[in-house]
Amino acid sequence: MISEAEKLDVENAITKAENKTSAEIVAVIARAAGGYYYIPYMWGALVALAVPWPLIHWTWMPVQSIYIIQLAVFAGLTLLLHYPDLRYALVPRSVMRNRAHQRAMQQFFAQDIYTTTGHTGVLLFIAVAERYAEIVVDSDVHQKVPNEEWKMIIDQLTGDIGHGRPVQGLIDAIARIGEHLARHFPPSAAKENLLPNHLVVLDAE
Repeated sequence: MISEAEKLDVENAITKAENKTSAEIVAVIARAAGGYYYIPYMWGALVALAVPWPLIHWTWMPVQSIYIIQLAVFAGLTLLLHYPDLRYALVPRSVMRNRAHQRAMQQFFAQDIYTTTGHTGVLLFIAVAERYAEIVVDSDVHQKVPNEEWKMIIDQLTGDIGHGRPVQGLIDAIARIGEHLARHFPPSAAKENLLPNHLVVLDAE
């Protein structure tokens, strides 16, 4: 998803943004928010259930032969749809968005972002397969920065990704997040860097 050199560029962007604020930024990229492994079986079963009807009505084929064809269709289609691109293409958009949002919230807690001093942690989450991005913020940041500002950053990021500039879009998004945080949470001499600045890359579940 991202090369080591690009990963280093993103981590440098996080460090640069955090130097201007007492808040913490964590960036997470997931190959996919979910595996959706039930999808091949569901579609395989639906198609297999429809297979016997035209054969029964329009042919003299024996029931045993129809049954074997039905099993073959189920097995073959299920196997074919395990190919990731096909599998993800068949998942309803609303299901993918809900799953990606759930994964983002899980990462907010898994990466200990909620433990930051003053509750000023921010998560930038991207799910590649779902083509989904979200910014999740802790309570104090939520009180200071309106959701519309985060939405503008996400819209710009998804636009950059759509135009083939994912890494630069990610770096720009981190910089803009840092600008908002610096405005409301200036750096403190007593600040501790509680969370690592590395980019977290996750495989599909």
